[in-house]
Amino acid sequence: MAKNTLSSEFRNIDVDQYNEDNYKDDDGEPQSPPIGVDEATIVSSINAGNHADALKLLLTNAPVASKGKNEQAKDMSLNLVLKVLLSVNKSQMDQIISSLDKTQLDVLMKYIYRGFERPSEGSSAILLIWHEKVYNVGGVGCIVRVLTDRKRV
Repeated sequence: MAKNTLSSEFRNIDVDQYNEDNYKDDDGEPQSPPIGVDEATIVSSINAGNHADALKLLLTNAPVASKGKNEQAKDMSLNLVLKVLLSVNKSQMDQIISSLDKTQLDVLMKYIYRGFERPSEGSSAILLIWHEKVYNVGGVGCIVRVLTDRKRV
């Protein structure tokens, strides 16, 4: 049985600080300059047929930040990733995806979902194929990590 006490010390804890609505991002990080890849480098890799190298370069240097930060760099990077994804043949997709590590697969899945937000003519069908192939390699965990992460691309 519980011991009956007249102590009210347990009431000194501010439970409102744990409310999800009061969450604040860490502002301790200084705003870094936009990190990204030069568009000319990516276009030259695509023209040379090095889609895997171009995609790896974009995924490793992705500007990942909270929503509302570095939006210009994120948009530029999204356009480059979509340019690479849309230029890859279906036969090359499996080979490219198998060469990516888990972190790069997660970032790629973030770009796929972001591409769904801004559909262009013909892009949704290709992004669905990419989504299926990344899901086959990364599994459900890849999708869960992307959907629960506060950092966006």
